Amino acid sequence: MTIYFYGADDVPYGCFSNFSSHGFDLDGQWWPTSEHYFQAQKFAGTRHADLIRRAAGPLRAAELGRDRSRPLRRDWERVKDDVMRRAVAAKFAAHADIRAILLDTADAEIVEDTGTDHYWGRGRTGTGKNVLGRILMRTRTRLRADLARTEVRPGRQHR
Repeated sequence: MTIYFYGADDVPYGCFSNFSSHGFDLDGQWWPTSEHYFQAQKFAGTRHADLIRRAAGPLRAAELGRDRSRPLRRDWERVKDDVMRRAVAAKFAAHADIRAILLDTADAEIVEDTGTDHYWGRGRTGTGKNVLGRILMRTRTRLRADLARTEVRPGRQHR
């Protein structure tokens, strides 16, 4: 089975979108969405990052982050996947409701259904890299492993 997601308001999988209103604390600051965090990290340590963090919504954060008149960090292409992994992990760690939705996908493939992004999603031809979907599936695997570690082990007393 394959689960396709895109819009933040789509039920139930809109929470997989970086535009979903599921804020979290990361790096000592509050981020209203994972889009805010991701876009701000393009300019980590600069005033541009805080401007993006405080953007009125995820669309505005994306617009500011994609503005190439701002000085993009030199290592961005090398670190962007890790930045996304950290944002997605923090978002799902902070919200039990969406964590349950992700875990309930069992072993389904998760695909960002966008025709405009061949890297993060499936792209126009459907053959995109789907890096965001892959990060979500990896996050699901890690959450499942964390749950297995916290279960009561046989022979232990649990009160």
